[in-house]
Formats: sequence, structure tokens, C-alpha cells
Amino acid sequence: RIQILFEGEVMSSYQYHITSLLEKMSDTDKDFRFMALTDLITELQKESLTLDVDSEDKVCHRLMQLLGDKNGEVSNLAVKCLGPLVGKVKGSKVEGIVDTLGANMLQSNDQLRDISTMGLKMLISELHSSPLAAPVSLRICSKLTAALSYPQLEVQIQLECLDILSEVLHKFGSLVQSQHDRVQAALLPLLINTRVAVRKRTSVAIGCLVQTESNVLFEELLSHVMSNLMNPNKYVQSYIVCINVISRYAGHRFGDKLKKIVPKVAEFAQNANENDELRESAIQVLESCVLWCSREIQEFTSDIIDLSLQYICYDPNYNYDAEEDEYDDDYLDEDEDYSDDEDMSWKVRRACAKCLTAVIQARPELLSDIYSRVSPVLISRFKEREQSVKLDIFATYSVLLRQTGTSKNIIVSDDEMTDISPLTQLSSQVDAIVKGLQKQLTDKKARQSCFNLLSDLVVVLPGCLSPYVDILMPALHSSISDKTNSSNVKISSLTFLRTLITHHPADVFSPYLPNTLSCVIGAIQDNFYKVISEALLVSEKLVGVIRPTLHHHTPATQEHSLALFNATLYRLKEADLDQEVKERAISCMGDLICNMGDILQPQLCIALPLFLDRLRNEITRLTTVKALSVIASSKLDINVNIILGETFPLLGSFLRKTNRALKLSTLDLLDKLLIKYTSSISLDIICDLISEFPRLISESDLHLSQLTLQLVTRLSQTMPEAMEQIPESVLPAALTLIRSPLLQGSALKAMSEFFCSLVKSGNPSLTFVKIVQHLTNPVYNPSPATQPANSPLSVHKQAFFSTSTCAAALAIHCGTPAEHQSVVTKLLEDLKSSTKSDSVHLFALLTLGEIGKYGDLSQHQDLQSAIMMSFNSSSEDVKSAASYALGSISVGNLNLYLPYILSEIQNNTKRQYLLLHSLKEVITCMSEQEQSVTTLKSYVPDVWNLLVRYTDCPEEGSRNVVAECMGKLMLIDHECLLPKLMEYAGSTSPHARSTVVTAIKYTVTEQPQPIDAMLRVHIGKFLSLIDDPDLNVRRQALVALNSTAHNKPILIRDHLEEILPRVYKETTIKLKREVEMGPFKYPVDDALDNRKAAYECMYTILQSCIDKLNIFHFLDHVELGLKDVPDIKMLTYLMILRLINLNPNAIILKLDSIIDPLRETFQSKLKDICPIGQEVEKAYELKKNAMRTVVALSKIPDAEKHPTFVDFMKKIRANKETDRLLEEVLRSNQKNQEESTMEY
Repeated sequence: RIQILFEGEVMSSYQYHITSLLEKMSDTDKDFRFMALTDLITELQKESLTLDVDSEDKVCHRLMQLLGDKNGEVSNLAVKCLGPLVGKVKGSKVEGIVDTLGANMLQSNDQLRDISTMGLKMLISELHSSPLAAPVSLRICSKLTAALSYPQLEVQIQLECLDILSEVLHKFGSLVQSQHDRVQAALLPLLINTRVAVRKRTSVAIGCLVQTESNVLFEELLSHVMSNLMNPNKYVQSYIVCINVISRYAGHRFGDKLKKIVPKVAEFAQNANENDELRESAIQVLESCVLWCSREIQEFTSDIIDLSLQYICYDPNYNYDAEEDEYDDDYLDEDEDYSDDEDMSWKVRRACAKCLTAVIQARPELLSDIYSRVSPVLISRFKEREQSVKLDIFATYSVLLRQTGTSKNIIVSDDEMTDISPLTQLSSQVDAIVKGLQKQLTDKKARQSCFNLLSDLVVVLPGCLSPYVDILMPALHSSISDKTNSSNVKISSLTFLRTLITHHPADVFSPYLPNTLSCVIGAIQDNFYKVISEALLVSEKLVGVIRPTLHHHTPATQEHSLALFNATLYRLKEADLDQEVKERAISCMGDLICNMGDILQPQLCIALPLFLDRLRNEITRLTTVKALSVIASSKLDINVNIILGETFPLLGSFLRKTNRALKLSTLDLLDKLLIKYTSSISLDIICDLISEFPRLISESDLHLSQLTLQLVTRLSQTMPEAMEQIPESVLPAALTLIRSPLLQGSALKAMSEFFCSLVKSGNPSLTFVKIVQHLTNPVYNPSPATQPANSPLSVHKQAFFSTSTCAAALAIHCGTPAEHQSVVTKLLEDLKSSTKSDSVHLFALLTLGEIGKYGDLSQHQDLQSAIMMSFNSSSEDVKSAASYALGSISVGNLNLYLPYILSEIQNNTKRQYLLLHSLKEVITCMSEQEQSVTTLKSYVPDVWNLLVRYTDCPEEGSRNVVAECMGKLMLIDHECLLPKLMEYAGSTSPHARSTVVTAIKYTVTEQPQPIDAMLRVHIGKFLSLIDDPDLNVRRQALVALNSTAHNKPILIRDHLEEILPRVYKETTIKLKREVEMGPFKYPVDDALDNRKAAYECMYTILQSCIDKLNIFHFLDHVELGLKDVPDIKMLTYLMILRLINLNPNAIILKLDSIIDPLRETFQSKLKDICPIGQEVEKAYELKKNAMRTVVALSKIPDAEKHPTFVDFMKKIRANKETDRLLEEVLRSNQKNQEESTMEY
């Protein structure tokens, strides 16, 4: 009750205050009215304010009166009140305000009309998130449509109405669909209005309308516009402008009309005579069609290029061949009445440049043709007299260079690197480019664009500007040192200089070093932080020019080094600089000391303490650690003892921080310091440091663990006396990590080296026997702390491989001959013992295998029989280990064991699969070294003949092993074996064909091989099996194609035209059936694995051979994948993400068909996506990846103009679940970006 009374008192207080304001708003004093309106705005912005019916009427009425106030300040403030008022009054009041404003707009009073226009715009901006949006926008639309229908409406009123109508249609087009027919009917007659401004704004309004209008109305609109194009009149330009606007706003909707539109528009461009604005509009239409109808416009692309090239040179009023002074006198005498203001031809040339840019962006596969036809013309137009057009031409050529840079990363064959390759063509045009830009470098306004273009050129063709440095350096010096130049020009000049130095030999710049250094030092002393930052980056590159080699030491070198040091030191000392400048100064000083520390030895006592101060600063410590790493890795003898004692405790504290990048950089620095400054580091400092290591050794971050183990290994080599702490600190952590199922690769190698270093350190508590005992104890004496839950084995399966690798490394590299012999004997006894557990047998087999790879164990006569006995074990893990061990020991004595394996494969069918694995191990290990290959080569015929017998084996596992063996054997003797394999590709047995094509997968490796040239010619025969009638053969062929496209795409580039249709066909095949399991029936799709393999191929080919793709055919099948099972959807999302970067226009054209399946994914419940309970997390991940795709789509510049996408985003935001998912993805993206920046 008290609360009700309190709320009532508050409301009474508000009403009293509003009443008081209304009285002041009626005051005759304009200052009172102004202050009252100011207070009213403040009150209306309060969320707690609620107006009663009477107050609503009075406030609305009074504000409408004040809109016509004679005082401009009062009327402007009254307009500002309308925004917050919308949320405080009922819909009927807002509609009344709209009616009043609409009526005022038609008044002859200019001030009232302008104020009312502002009021309507204010209302529209406030309605965006209001529930009144639909009725109010309909009301506004109705009023404006009615006003535009008046035949005698003043021009200014028409323009205002069209502006507001465009805004309503753009923001609320889908809410006013019931008015679309009336709007269109009112707009079409205005296309032939006598005023140009009205016609242009009408076209803009039509562009906003077509985003959301129905297909029926859209067809009517196009029919009307096209009929007027086909029967031209004096307003034909208006209709061409209209077509241009429609193509920009809804080009994806009228692609099928291009066959009629494009020829007619091109005809207008050709026959415009002196009507340059008509010609410009026609070319702009063609540009829009290229961008937004790339697929349908392809047949007209060549004609559009020809037309653009013709008119980019169109300058009828200027003679470029004449001298400027002669031209000025003679030409003006001919026509004294001519004014350059009348010349509109520059607009045509600008439109042509932009049209060519669109072609280059939309059709990257035409680069060779563009270089032969377009590039020379663009270069010739660098002399363009109109500044804006010249900059557009530079921008067009930069786009061409960037497209070439993108295609440069695609691996092509030697045959493709012909005279017609884009890079070769560009190389031949470098001279013309530089000569074309030489004169423009004298123009201060164009210089920045010239440098940007040259930067793009150097990145694409490193070293190409070496012959022209004498032309470029004076212009660069002038741009950097000229104080009248803007900061942007200086930054562009410095950026180009840095790029130039990076991509050219140092000796090219030596003659210009004094002037260059003077300019850069001047830029370091600039006042603008971005100029300073860029200058410091250039300074880092100049270090290599000042001193190209460490032996280069001249008086000039010392002088230049000292000058650059002093300039950098000045910035390093300053504490109140921008963060970016601080970091660049630290990095630059690090590079200077690294390369010139001996020259700058007297100055180090000044610079090094500054590094220590920066280490103590949380913001700059990471950059300083990296800079110190650079110094520590220097080949010069640089004395850093003055800071070493204080640096180590700081570095130790960094290892406790959560910043991963800081910890990684710190470990790297510590390693380098231990290598170079061991004698200057005390034992106490190292002991304190070692105490930080255990927490870094964990399976949660294997890379961090690897670096820590490598650091301890380094420590054992440089300071073995520090190993006293290792048994109690680092060793337990390492023994825990070695039992991890995640340990493998480089981290496992570091672990193996760590254990070996412990033994070699000579510490009495770290002997060979003790370390081996520590390693093997969890295997021989399992405990609840070391044994995995619910596992019969003593440690995880991967831990057996890790432990055996380390134990074998100790026996091979650290043990004495007696210790080595005792280890082998002990393992052999354990293997033969029937009382030992499977874990012990497994460990013994793996360790014996590792040892046998590097030494002959044939002196142990019972080893072979013991391993063969393990083939009879009940444990599959033990049998697999026995297979591995037999193959591994064969490497040590091939002549003894390989014939035995071949014999057993033929005679022992029960062990055939395991023995084939042994054979595979032999071939794999022997293929790694040239000497071993020579030894194995004599056995190749026998092994091959044996393998051929089993290509038709009914067991898929055995066939896969056979295929791997055949593939690796072909690397040894391809000239003999590849023709044989080709014969088997035509086998009548599908099993044999499957084995043959799988063998190709193992033949193609990332490294160059002698077989590559031969395989490139014949690989099409194997990959033609994608068309095989057998489902499994097709799948294996797709897997082989995917592997080849990933490892060596050069092999398939010539065959893609034949292969891709087969891959696309496989994405459409579904073989569904039902499987009964008891009372239940489950759907099964036998072709699912093939479709997955096909989409995996598409994704890989997109990465490696995009220049060979018809992107629209490719997208057709991506669309199918968006509607397939979750695994395939995930692949298609990845493809879309890649295409967004490579060809966003193609994605925009397909946006409607991409959005629909994405919408279905978001609307589906998790259990509908993945019915099995355990896969709910997978279903959530699918939605998350779909949202990542949506976020990437939203970053395409023109996505915000696409009505379907805009509506889709609104619905995502309106739904709590999808909105939460969107925010999660945005946060994740931001975090990843920050981490990547920090890593850098």
C-alpha cells in the first residue's frame, strides 16, 4: 500500500512538472520556450516517466505548434523532442504526429517544411526497434505516396518526399509490403520528370523498393523499364540509371534478363555521341552486372572488356602527345569559349576503370587474358590528366596485382609456367609500369597511390624493381622528408620503402644509404605516432643494409649505426609514447644490438638497462623478451652481463603468468641465454629457475612442455651441476607426462632427449639403471595412481609407445654395451615368460622393436621365435605389437628376417594380416634413407609379386596394408612398377581396383619424388575410377584424389576438367535403405561415405586449385551439402568461409540459397540433428559453426544491402537462443584475434 502511494506521488510530481513545462512552452519569451523544451527532452529520456492521456494530448499538440515557431532554435529543439516522445505516447498519437508532419511538408512555408522533414526522419530513426514500426511506417508510406502522386507538387517537396520514402523502404521495406504496389505506381512516372534531381532520387527509391518487393511487382518494374530501353526516348538515361540502381540492390534477381539488357546497354554506350553522362550510366550498369550477375554475364565479359578499354582512353578534348605549354596556347586559341568544366568525359573514363576492376575481381581465372589485353592499356593511362580518374586507374591496377598475388600461391607445373602465365606476363611489363609511374612520382597528389601500387608489385614479384631503384629513391626521400606532406603520404612512403628493402638485396640500396638514413631518422623524430612507428619498422630493415654481413665493418658503417642507435634510443627512453611506438622502438633496438653490438659496445651500458626497465613493465615485457631473444641469438660477442643477474628472476616470474605467449617467449630466451652466457650465470639463479619448471610440464599444453624439456636438456649440457634438483622437481612431472595418451611427435622426441640428457649429465641419482627403472615402473608395478580406469593394461596404450621409445633411446644412446645387452636380455626374458602380464609383453615387444631398428639383434637366436609366439596372444594389442616388433628388427638385419616374413605370409594364412603389417614396417623404415633403399631394392621384385597376389583379398584391412606397401615400393622403383600397377587398374575384380587406387594415395607425398613426372601423365587413369560401378572403388578413388590434391596438387591440375564432373556427380548420390535391429528400424545411406569423401575433395581442391574451378558450378554442389548430414554441412561451412575471402561476390549471388539451409539448422532442435544422446554436443557444434558462417557472411560489404540476409539477422537477434549463440561466436572470434596478435 505504501508502494502504491509512493508511486502515485511520483506520478503526480511528474504530471506537475510536465504541466509547468507546457506553460513555459507557451511563453512569449523565446528563451523560456527554449529552456522548457530542453527540460522536456531530459524528462522524456527518463525510463520512469509515464504520461497520462491528457498530458499526451497537450504535449503532442504543443510540440506540433512549436514546429512552426518563428525562432529557428526553438523549432529545431521541438524536432529533437519527437524522438524520445515516440516511446512515451500511444500509437494513435504518433500517427497523428505523422499526419501533421506530412501536411506541413506540403506547405509553402520553407522553414516549416524543412522542420517537418527533419521530424519525419527523426521518427523513422526512432522506430527501428519500436513496436509501432509497422503501423507508423505504413502511415508515413501512405502519406508520401499520396503526396508524390500530386501532379503539381513542387520540386523541393518531391525531393524531400523521395528521400524520406527511400529511408522508409530501406529500413521497413518488409513491413510496408501492402503499400508496395502503390509506391511503385507513384515512382514510375517520376522517372520521366523534367528535373534530373527528381529522376535520380526516384531511381534510388526504386532501388530500396526492389530489395523487398514481390516477384510479381519486380517483373512489372523490369518490364516497364526494359520496354522504355527498347524504345528509347529523351529520358533513356533515367531508365539506364534505374537499371544500374536495380542491379546494385537486387542484381541477384534479374540475372536471367541480362541477354536482353546487356547488348542494349552496350549499344547506348557506343552510340551516346557527346552525351557522356549517358555513356557513364551505361558503363556503370555493366559494372554492376559483372559484380552481381557474374554467372549470367560470363558470355558478355569479353565485350565488356573491349568496351571499357575503348572508353578508358576516351578524352576528346585533350591531346596527350602534345607538350603541355604548346597545347595550352594552341588549343585555347581554337575555341576560346570552351571551358574544362563542360568536359564530362572524365566520368566515362572513371566508370571504365571501375568496370575493369569489377571484371578483375569477379573473373580471376581470366588473369592471363587480362594481362595481355587490359594491363598495357591501364599502364598507358597512368598519364591520365584528371586526378580522381588517375587514382581509380592506379586502384584498378593494384587490384590486378593483388589478384595475381592470390593466384601466385597456387602451385603450378613447369608446363603452366609458360609465356602466357600471369606472373611471366607481369614480369615483362615491369619496365612499362615503372616508366608509366616515373612522371607521376613528381605529382605530390598522386605519389601516395604510386607507392601503394609499387608495394603491391614488389610483393607479387620480389626483386623486380632492382634496376629502377635510382628512379624511386629520390621520390621516396622527397616524400618522407618534405614537411608539407601529410602524415598519410609519409606513412605510405615509409611502408613502400620497407617493402622495397624487404624484397630486394641489400647492396641495391647501399649507394642511397646516407640520404635514406637521414630521411628515416627524421621520420623517427616526427610528432605523429604512426609515422614514428612506421619509421622504426623501416629502421629494422635498414640494419641489414647498413651491415649486410658481420664482416662488413667500415667507418661509414659505424657512423650510420651510431646515428640510427641514437634516434632509436631517444624513442626508447620516452615513457609517455603510444604503445605501438614503444614496442617498435624495443624491437628496433634489439635488431640493432644483434647486428651491430660490437660496433655499439660503448653504448650498450645505456641501452641494456632500458631493456630491464621495459621487462618490469607489464605492457612492454613480451616485446622486450622477444627483443632480448634476438640479441641472445646474435653471432656477435655481445656482453649483457650488466643486466643478466636481474633478468633471470624476472624471467622466472614470467613462467608463473597466465600469458601463454609470454611463457613461450621466455623459455625461448632462457634457452638462448644458456647457450651463449653459461659462464655468466650463477648456480643459485638456475636452481631458482628450475623450481618453476614442473608446473609447465603438462599434457594441457604439449608445446610448452616440449620447450621446457628442451630447456632442461640444454641445462644438463651446459650446467650439469644444476641437475641435483631434477629428481625431486622436473623428473616426477616428466614421468607423469609420459603416461599421457596425448604425448607424441616433437613433444615425445623432446621427452626422449630429456631422459638421455639426464643419464649423460653424470649425476649419481640419474644413472642409466635408475632412469630405466623410473620409466618402466608403471608398466611392471601398476598402481591405482598410474593405471587408467577400467583398463586391463597398466598404462594407456599410447603410453606404451612413449615409454618404449624413451627406453630404447636410453639403451641405444646412453647405455654401455653391457647395459644395452642386459636391457635386451631382460626384455626377451619378459617376452618369453608366460607369467608376465600382457602389459609387460606389450612393452617388451615395442621396446625390442625400437632397439632393433638401430642395431642387429640376430645374435639373440630365440628372439624371432619369441616374437612369433606373441602372434598367438589373446590380446589384440600384443599381437599388433608383435607385428611391429618383427618388422622393426628386420630393419637391423634385412637378409635374415625379410625372407622369413615373405615365407610366413604365403604359408601362414591365419597370421597374414599381422605379417603384412610387419612387411609394411620394413618397407616404411627402409625407405627413409638412401643406403637402406639400395639394400631393399634387390628384394623389390619378390615383394611386389607377393603383394600382387593379395590385391584381391576379401578383407579390406589386408588390402589397405597391401596398397600401402605397393605405394611405397613404387617410390623405390617407379619405372618398373608403375606400368604394372596401371595394368591392374583395369582388373575385373573390384577389390583389386580398390587396392590399386589406394596404392596411389601412398605414392603421392609432399616431398618431390622421381615418380612425380611419370605419375602426372598417368594419374588420370587411376582417378578415372571415381566413375567405377563399384561403390567402394569410387570411395577409395575419391580418397586418393583428396590426398593428391592436398600433398601434390600439381599432379591433378591437368586432369581436373575431367575429374570434377565425376566428383560433383558423387555429391548427388544417395542409397538409402532400412536396417532392422530387433523391433527397431534404422535408416542407412550406403553412399554417405562417398559423399563425405567427395566434399572433402572439393574442400581440398578449393584450397589448392581454385583457379581451375568454375566457381558457380562448385557453389551449386555446396548448396546441396548445406542440406545434407551434419558432417557434410560442416565441410560446406568451411568452404563458404574460404570463398568469402576469395570471391565474396559469388557468395552474395548465392546468398538466398545459402541462408535457407542455415535457417533450418538454427530452427532444428539438437535431438533432431543428432538423435543419439552422446552426439548432442556435436549438434551444438554444428550450430556454432553455422553461426560462424553467418558472422563471416555479415562482414561481406554488400551483405547489409541484401534484404533476405538483413531479415535473417534480425530474426537471429530476436531469438534468445540464436542471439546468445551469436554473441558467443563474436566473443570467441575476438579472443582468437587477440591471441593471434599476442602470438605475433
